[in-house]
Amino acid sequence: MNRLALLPTPLTEAPRLAGALGLAGSLLVKRDDLTGFAVAGNKARQLEPLLEDALRRQADVLLTGGSTGSNFIQAAAAGAAWAGLQCVLVLAGPPAAQPVHPNLAAALAWGAQLRYTGDLDRASVDDTLPVVAAELAAAGRRPYLVPRGGASPVGAMGYRAAVDEVLTQLAGRRPVVVVAAGAGGTLAGLVAGNVACGRPLRVVGASVSRPTDEVAARVLDLARQVAALREEPAPTAQDVELVDARGPGHALPSTDGEAAAATALRTAGLVLDPVYTAKALAVVPAVAAGRPALFWHTGGLLDAVAGWLGAGAAQTAGAPR
Repeated sequence: MNRLALLPTPLTEAPRLAGALGLAGSLLVKRDDLTGFAVAGNKARQLEPLLEDALRRQADVLLTGGSTGSNFIQAAAAGAAWAGLQCVLVLAGPPAAQPVHPNLAAALAWGAQLRYTGDLDRASVDDTLPVVAAELAAAGRRPYLVPRGGASPVGAMGYRAAVDEVLTQLAGRRPVVVVAAGAGGTLAGLVAGNVACGRPLRVVGASVSRPTDEVAARVLDLARQVAALREEPAPTAQDVELVDARGPGHALPSTDGEAAAATALRTAGLVLDPVYTAKALAVVPAVAAGRPALFWHTGGLLDAVAGWLGAGAAQTAGAPR
């Protein structure tokens, strides 16, 4: 299979952003928003091994799910179309529960078929995915089921390989790495790779979705499965470090995140989304604590656009007539 992502992604210096954030050390940005496939961002790294595995297993349907604003659903739909697979998405809530998000609009443009759980709790997706997989199989289809966010050992392998890539680019530098952590697949791959390479980096996840202890357990389990697949040393609990970056809650913008996003946009031209990357950048100064830092930009362009559109609509509604 041809490569999905254009790798390596750039590793860039961001001195003006570092100064604006009050960092005492330097700031590098790993530009995984620039993976080059559709608007998939970091999801392209995860989808590449997942699609390879799906094709190897002769699947004809990529089945996954999430919320209507999920970055992964649109990336999965694009990846499935690229690989010649049908895409079925299981979405939390009823069809009319929320306005159409740009991520959902993009998924529909790439031909995804939708199923709704009727329950806004994202966990309802996890319960419904196996049911839909059984229905598809009974109809003679060959579904390949991917957990929400692509957080499986196979998907996390994409970020295990990313560690080799970034260490080459760093050429001996050892910054503190900060990355947003939602479903945990990205962080799990980075943890597995860091351990396999002798723990040269401190890797910190900014948990934007769940309590840190819950995410830590998920990440450690995934990282250990990645290590087992590659027959590499297994991570321990001490290898998984998380800080709470949820703010008011998942998918709800935080004051610190909004400030960080505005600063990144105006000093470095970086587009951050309010759900993941903005909250992750906001914790970089405290995590780095004077040391050089590397912010791993995971993308989320359409989520950022949705935030801008919402802010624009609010200003228009409040304008004098």
